[in-house]
Amino acid sequence: MIIGVPKEIKNHEYRVGMVPSSVHELTLKGHDVFVQSTAGDGIGFTDQDYMNAGAEILHSAEEVFAKAEMIVKVKEPLAVERAMLRQDQILFTYLHLAPDLPQTEDLVKSGSVCIAYETVTDDRGGLPLLAPMSEVAGRMSIQAGAMALEKSAGGRGILLGGVPGVEPAKVVIIGGGMVGVNAAQMAIGLGAEVIILDRNIDALRRINVQFGSRVQAVYSTADSIERHVLDADLVIGGVLIPGAAAPKLITRSLVSRMKQGSAIVDVAIDQGGCAETAKATTHQDPTYIVDGVVHYCVANMPGAVARTSTFALNNATLPYIIKLANLGYKEALKSDKHLMNGLNVMHGKVTIKEVAEAHGYEYVPAESMI
Repeated sequence: MIIGVPKEIKNHEYRVGMVPSSVHELTLKGHDVFVQSTAGDGIGFTDQDYMNAGAEILHSAEEVFAKAEMIVKVKEPLAVERAMLRQDQILFTYLHLAPDLPQTEDLVKSGSVCIAYETVTDDRGGLPLLAPMSEVAGRMSIQAGAMALEKSAGGRGILLGGVPGVEPAKVVIIGGGMVGVNAAQMAIGLGAEVIILDRNIDALRRINVQFGSRVQAVYSTADSIERHVLDADLVIGGVLIPGAAAPKLITRSLVSRMKQGSAIVDVAIDQGGCAETAKATTHQDPTYIVDGVVHYCVANMPGAVARTSTFALNNATLPYIIKLANLGYKEALKSDKHLMNGLNVMHGKVTIKEVAEAHGYEYVPAESMI
């Protein structure tokens, strides 16, 4: 198969779809890999590094898209990239379609085969291609929140861990999944008071076993969210419903009653955000203030630590890239129900129920398309 790796063009996105070692794995198996020139510069890999791994370097994204049977990316394709997709071409990347009608419309029109990292599943009910970035984003959310609480950013002027004689900040984490647990780990390390809210009793039990008395594991209801958010210095939104838009658990009314100078880091912004006041921001301009509350809603948080993120993501995606390349998408999807769950759009049809419902498309089960 011919695999193409274009340079990412989203604002301040330095990650790349494949590192040279991953390219080498594919070329050893007889596949051709075309990499756009300077695609790896943001994580310290030169064109020569990719050539040494067996890749051919092309100078433009147009060339990469034109030659490749499968495009491997990190972030969802922007409009200019979507216009280059063609019938039956495989797109393997993060998509986050539920809150993004224009992207969904363009992918449907393209006739391409769009497999989303974030809806691929595993035998344990997890999301193995989302997990590495959730780990990164969860850990980064505390760093971002600590900065948002600084006075220069519009925050309350609070140090997360306090100092002897001064109370630490209260960090409230909504969602006890991969983001929430990693956020808690960092917040605890900095000495903050930490509360995690979740509706899954088993998740709360696991959190209790992992962190003990260092974290309060609280069952999530409208009342408990309101009570803890109003008392919070920093709120982390880590809610995820696979494939669907994030539920709006932090209402505009609730934000208006939060402490002046408190902060929200909405990690769920890729899926629309779990705060009604959330809107996607960039690394270049990461925060804004609503009703005195600092909002950090960067949609590609892991891009700020691009080298760590790219390696973590490649470790997870490479086996699936190899499977798609070796078998072709039809046989690869047939042979792996978890990869099949990653299929979001194919040949003009929406194959994931949550996206179809979000945008008014007919839902066509993925199995019926293969």
